[in-house]
Amino acid sequence: MAMVTNLKGRLRNTSLPKTHGLSPLFEAVVNSIHSIEDQNGGIDDGTIAVEILRDPQETLKLESEDKKKGPDAVAKIAGFRIVDNGDGFTDANMTSFETLDSDLKIDKGCRGIGRLLWLKAFDRVDVLSRFKDSSGELWARSFVFNSSEGVSNQKTYRPEVSTDVETTVSLMGFKPDYRDSSIKTTSAIATSLFEHCLWYFIRDGGAPKITVSDSDETVDLDVVYDEHMISSSDHEQITLKDQQFELTHVKLRSHSSQAHTLAYCASNRLVKEETINGKVPGLFGKIESDDDQFVYACYIGSEYLDSAVRTERTGFDFGDGSASLFADIELTSDEIRQAILDRVKVFLDSYLEHNKKIGRERVEKFVAESAPRYRPILSRIPEDELSVDPTISDRDLELKLHRQLNDIECGLMTEGHEILNPKADESVEQYRSRVATYLEKVTDIKKSDLAGYVSHRRVVIDLLTTAIAKDETGNYVREDLIHDLIMPMGKDSSEVFFEDSNLWLIDERLAFHDYLASDKTLRSQPITGSTSTKEPDIAILNKFDNPILVSETSQLPLASIVVVEIKRPMRNDAATGEDKDPIEQALGYLERIREGRVQTPGGRPIPHSEDIPGFCYILCDLTPAVVKRCKVHDGIRTADGLGYFLYNKTYKAYVQVISFDQLVNAATQRNRAFFDKLGLPAGD
Repeated sequence: MAMVTNLKGRLRNTSLPKTHGLSPLFEAVVNSIHSIEDQNGGIDDGTIAVEILRDPQETLKLESEDKKKGPDAVAKIAGFRIVDNGDGFTDANMTSFETLDSDLKIDKGCRGIGRLLWLKAFDRVDVLSRFKDSSGELWARSFVFNSSEGVSNQKTYRPEVSTDVETTVSLMGFKPDYRDSSIKTTSAIATSLFEHCLWYFIRDGGAPKITVSDSDETVDLDVVYDEHMISSSDHEQITLKDQQFELTHVKLRSHSSQAHTLAYCASNRLVKEETINGKVPGLFGKIESDDDQFVYACYIGSEYLDSAVRTERTGFDFGDGSASLFADIELTSDEIRQAILDRVKVFLDSYLEHNKKIGRERVEKFVAESAPRYRPILSRIPEDELSVDPTISDRDLELKLHRQLNDIECGLMTEGHEILNPKADESVEQYRSRVATYLEKVTDIKKSDLAGYVSHRRVVIDLLTTAIAKDETGNYVREDLIHDLIMPMGKDSSEVFFEDSNLWLIDERLAFHDYLASDKTLRSQPITGSTSTKEPDIAILNKFDNPILVSETSQLPLASIVVVEIKRPMRNDAATGEDKDPIEQALGYLERIREGRVQTPGGRPIPHSEDIPGFCYILCDLTPAVVKRCKVHDGIRTADGLGYFLYNKTYKAYVQVISFDQLVNAATQRNRAFFDKLGLPAGD
């Protein structure tokens, strides 16, 4: 039964992305290559001339294009004219053209849909072809091809004068959506055409002579080939699940592209390109060789790809390989890609040693200077993962190393569950060896955690040093900025993670507490029972439930209350009275806490809370006004001259006035040994 084809319906169901507006041109050129092969049995005398047709009435301003920077403005592209000396529209070829999905040239990968792509991006196609029939007589054929009538105005006749065979295909009326999304300049179009047809240039036998012209400019693709190629290509075959794949390794001059790619082909046509920068160890930037710097490309061809390519040749449809019934015969895109990348590693191995070296140096420098927490695990990260692009940002490198650390930790967690169960056929010595290896890994991870914590301290000290200095306007920061650095404001210990509190800057013992409140009213704190709305900067309760006589440790005191008061750097308005004297202010907070009868965070009373020792820390600069208040309170100056300390019998409180310089110096000195061990600068 005869079937009727609806051309408009086929066009509607044919997909062509807007970014593929030059695909119809590429299809026409590939058709010309095949036509030349059919005419001459080879390509030695074959020629293809592509002419860019522009509308002089419409110009547009150009931005820089991918390949070469074009002129500031060019006339809009109206269409293309392709002229070749192939066998032309013979009777057999014309019949094939009028038959959608024709299989006349299926052996060349032709699916009979190229002409549909013409009408997706262009209004019409004009054809004039001079050809020879089977007896060698010269004939001419012309027609118009459009979406409304299909083939129309067809004429077949004898040329009036004897001429050579020649076919002209004119793609007319470049549709705006495709035209505007396409590259515009002659050199860019020529380069893109070359890349699409590169397979024909690097195959045995080569390609016909192809030129691209535009007004008074002509680009010869043989010249483009010489500009792009460093040396002849290398070929190899691999087999995946009984499917043969032909790999062609190409070295392109570095100016032609900045991306290393896999180029998947079907029926000798480029279908899909995939960037592989960073997917092979050392494969980033330009590759050094004896010949020149180059960018790598691998062209992949296979009958499997020919069968899997989508009708419009814009991608492939692979099975997902998930069904176990077909897992042994179906190929997935991931399997194909990985097998090719394995061969790319082998081909480029000798070229990538330099890149691997500088990539590894980038990681080691970053770890040494900024992230020593990762140093213990570097030996456990696969060498391939350490070969990074040296231009990688610190942020991205940190994320990459953190993912590696997380993978190692997850692996250890799984291994830890298994390590407790000796295997059935495992000897005692084998089990001991496995446990020893596991414990060695655990030790490295704990070193990494400790290094991360020490690095955090180095950063906090640097931030504090910056915070107490003048800013670019000559002013000092507000005390709340320093407060947040030591302990986030408006929070208590139920809301803040351990690592978010930097009380170790003041005293290492303050990092361990039962309750802590930062800039919260006394009445809102469960430890006080106070109704006061006063807000100490930081209030801390240390509580020990065991009586000292039965305690297993000699840790003292049984409980303590700590008040921290922070003042703005270089503030010089201290005076008599709780509102002006930071020492009186801290003691006043301490008294109010005690008057409310101190409780545990859970609301249980602490007996004799009025006798609980108090510790007050005043963080400020030793301005003349502050020094005077310290003397009034009979404070003793520290040996370094950067602080004062005293004991107030009435309040049963120890008071330390710590200047910001002393705070930075003391914190740095306490941590210097750790900083030195990690190779971190310890500050001045």
